[in-house]
Amino acid sequence: MKILTAQQMGETDRHTATEFGVSMQQLMDNAGTAVARFVLRRYPEAKRIVVFCGKGNNGGDGFVAARRLRSAGKNVQVIVLAEGKEALRGDAANAFAALDAPVTFATESIALPETDLYLDAVLGTGFKPPLRGLALSLREQLLAVTQPVVAVDVPSGWDADSEKPFADSAFPADAVVTFTSPKLAHVFGQLNRDAAFGAVAVADIGSPAEALPATNLTWTGSSKAITETPRPLNSNKGRFGHVMVLAGSRGKSGAAAMASLAALRSGAGLVTAAVPDSVLEAVARIAPELMTLSLKENAGHVALSNLDTRSEWLDKISVLAIGPGLGTEPETTGFVRRLVLETTLPAVIDADALNAFSEKPELLRAAPGRTLVLTPHPGEMARLLGMTVKDVEADRIPLARRYATERNVTLVLKGWRTLVAHPDGEISVNTTGHPAMSKGGSGDILTGIVAALLGQHPSRVKDAVNTAVYLHGLAGMMAARDQDEHTVLATDTLAHLSAAFRYRTADEDGLTWVGGLR
Repeated sequence: MKILTAQQMGETDRHTATEFGVSMQQLMDNAGTAVARFVLRRYPEAKRIVVFCGKGNNGGDGFVAARRLRSAGKNVQVIVLAEGKEALRGDAANAFAALDAPVTFATESIALPETDLYLDAVLGTGFKPPLRGLALSLREQLLAVTQPVVAVDVPSGWDADSEKPFADSAFPADAVVTFTSPKLAHVFGQLNRDAAFGAVAVADIGSPAEALPATNLTWTGSSKAITETPRPLNSNKGRFGHVMVLAGSRGKSGAAAMASLAALRSGAGLVTAAVPDSVLEAVARIAPELMTLSLKENAGHVALSNLDTRSEWLDKISVLAIGPGLGTEPETTGFVRRLVLETTLPAVIDADALNAFSEKPELLRAAPGRTLVLTPHPGEMARLLGMTVKDVEADRIPLARRYATERNVTLVLKGWRTLVAHPDGEISVNTTGHPAMSKGGSGDILTGIVAALLGQHPSRVKDAVNTAVYLHGLAGMMAARDQDEHTVLATDTLAHLSAAFRYRTADEDGLTWVGGLR
């Protein structure tokens, strides 16, 4: 699914009307109907609904939604932020003319009626902050209510093109229904209510895919479809990849164990944990299905001399995951560099394997046809680039795209709204994840999931990595939902991985959920 700017969304609507014969009035009717369906399904107990409408197309969507909700038996009241119906124009005026609910026009002040739910259809994607006048006053009142607020298209006052996580001057919202494609604010923003991650649903309102502009910004969840096709009946373990997790050191056996278990749980046919001999027994205990390989060591760390036998233990391996818990001893660092550079296997490079290249970052690039996936957090990215974390965070999308294209790698830049930068210049934005995942081991789990998905889908690298990142964050959200966020461990994420695989991003009403849990 493409992520659009406000201008691109406007162009899509116009192309839909002029080139594909779907009128703007029909698009508005479809949008308002989708909002009403969302409210009826998500808030079935809400009997009284107040709909705030502006004078433009966003208000028109609200008029349609109000009409549909009223026909469904809801007690609907409409409050229009305008001096009278004469202020309405075009499609919004037509939608208002068909309205059969009680209407109040507000020009100076609004006293919030008692209700079960508020619908915000005041300002849409064309608005540029800040809020003023009556809209600003209404925002202040809505901040104090406990009833849910559902936003039409975008919370009023939020710049649709913003990449910031918060919009302090926007209306509060517990959920958003937007149309056709998410906008930048939908994927980068966090709804400013007590619930950290409100729902963001995208409704198909009739714009064909051909009407959408070309863009190199997409949503990771679109790739999840690769996990939704049942495996063939004549499957065998050889069809789903053999992942080798090369990780661990004395005192850090858990990193190797978690990455290996994650690869097993994510569908890899076979998983071998290659670890220093002194931690092999501890890692082997993680699961009886896990195979192990004992590596020579130097004071508890992988020794350089293991390179002499690499042809033996890399034989029949389809994906290499390297880095978690390896440590940064000079001999291990040398081992990592040579192994990554001298093999042609697809590889997921994380943690200490990334740090091994921090002094020679120019070496970390993929030859044509080679799959290298790098999974740095901002600190590791900063070390690779020789800059500060602040510099990395200030320029994430251009920086990630430039790095991935220049080095022919897939870059998973972790953080708030993890970015997956692909060698062709496309950036996929991930909208799953939770603060509860801010625990040791989360990155190791991700490494295992990425490796497993690559092993199962070697010809679909982009979809495999996008899906792995999406599933990891989704499982973390589910763990936080079922526990207190303080108590969630990285392995609790694995316990919810099955539910994440079974989760469908689209529902029976044609809504695609790009934020929150449906």
